[in-house]
Amino acid sequence: MAEILALDAGTGSGRAVLFDAEGRALAAASREWQHRPEPGVPGSMNFDRERNWGLLAEAIREVLAAVPGAQVRGVVATSMREGIALYDEAGAELWACANVDARAADEVRGLREADPELERWAYLRSGQTFALGAAPRLLWLKRHRPELYRRAARMAMLSDWVATRLGAPVAVDPTNGGTTGLFHLARRAWDPEIAARVGVKTELLSAPVHEPGTPIGEVSAEAARATGLAPGTPILMGGGDAQLGVVGLGATRPGEAAILGGSFWQQEVNLDRPLADATGRLRINFAADPRLWQAEAIVFFPGIAVRWFRDAFAPDLKAEAARRGEDPYRLLEELAAGVPPGSYGLTPILSDAMNYLHWRHAAPSFLNFPLDPEKAHRGTFFRALEENAALVTRANLEAIAELTGRPVTEAVFAGGAAKGRLWPQIVADVLQIPLRIPVVKEATALGAAMTAAVGLGLFAEAEEAARAWVRFERTVEPNPDHRQVYDEAYHRWRAVYPPQLELADRGLTTSMWRAPGE
Repeated sequence: MAEILALDAGTGSGRAVLFDAEGRALAAASREWQHRPEPGVPGSMNFDRERNWGLLAEAIREVLAAVPGAQVRGVVATSMREGIALYDEAGAELWACANVDARAADEVRGLREADPELERWAYLRSGQTFALGAAPRLLWLKRHRPELYRRAARMAMLSDWVATRLGAPVAVDPTNGGTTGLFHLARRAWDPEIAARVGVKTELLSAPVHEPGTPIGEVSAEAARATGLAPGTPILMGGGDAQLGVVGLGATRPGEAAILGGSFWQQEVNLDRPLADATGRLRINFAADPRLWQAEAIVFFPGIAVRWFRDAFAPDLKAEAARRGEDPYRLLEELAAGVPPGSYGLTPILSDAMNYLHWRHAAPSFLNFPLDPEKAHRGTFFRALEENAALVTRANLEAIAELTGRPVTEAVFAGGAAKGRLWPQIVADVLQIPLRIPVVKEATALGAAMTAAVGLGLFAEAEEAARAWVRFERTVEPNPDHRQVYDEAYHRWRAVYPPQLELADRGLTTSMWRAPGE
């Protein structure tokens, strides 16, 4: 049997998953890691290349040991987006940062002040803004680490860093490389004109561009010693975690949509052409299929919010779940299931709808709860948090529908939020569309393996791989009786959010998150 090894360099951990030729996960291992700030540099989050490679190599060895006799036919890497790595002319690593690195707020402000129209021009050309892009970080290095900047000859992403550690030459793919904001949407290639206009040296855009699944190298003898992989094992181009995750959920055709419910929630809708969003609200990305693009919107912190609530207000349920060997969120959902839809009008203020060119959020708060212990209790607040994530998702999908001219009529729902029973039902009821729940809900590694399977010739294209490998456990149908109450909750949230945002803009409350330079 021939297996495919998928490696995932995520924000919080590195992961290795071994898949067989039927798309089944044979073994998986992960190692948590942290991104440490650079001393004296506020907002910085360096990527510890040596330590993290050691952790990822450990995970690979663990997976191979769990499947004796495995014959790995190919290895592919995916990673958090926006994290970048720099190399010198000889291909040696110089520096890397994680996606959460926010050192370049002054550079973002400087770019906007020097030319107020520059960001919108670059956004319409690349689909990205300065907030998460590479250009401000590179300008920070140019200003504060000039010698490092001088030596830097090319840039790649952290998925590409994994591939180079395995033995491949430096290269990038559009799904991850495009998040630098230095790619041309229509051409799916580096855009030197953007780099020149923002003041970044164009030589950094010299890494070859390959689509996901393209063979790009072989495992080196050094990497083989570190990981246990056989020397000469093919390395295939990977990509960004969200884009490969959509493939792993089987959303491979134009118009298909996926909602990824994790710490952040992402809404992804496939496009058959690179549309320009004149409103500046949405992110436009490259899909893993070279014929597709994606409109993306993000809800900040739904998963983090329910985890906070669990730890702060339900430690007893968390302890009880641990004693039973159960998921504590199931116990919280049991409490929330007894609360009527709309949570008695309780309105959480957390993430705003996506507004990519002016990205910020109000201070976290709860509005409009009754001082009645029969109504305002733990189950009510927990249900309101789950409903709020669905309401913001609705706002984002409506913005995407305005761009495409086509409303989303069904979606795949995946991630940790799809594991329970109540949250998927709430999302279906708020959106009034059916949701398909896949068997594999954490689909990033699966999507990476699927693109590799196409590159290895097991399938002709991603859609064929999806038909063969992606399985669904159920479909959640919306309850039409809940439409009116959720329409009212949605319009109430849309009306009360702007005053809360104004308070944060005035400095009277503390914004939950603001993009660098906002």
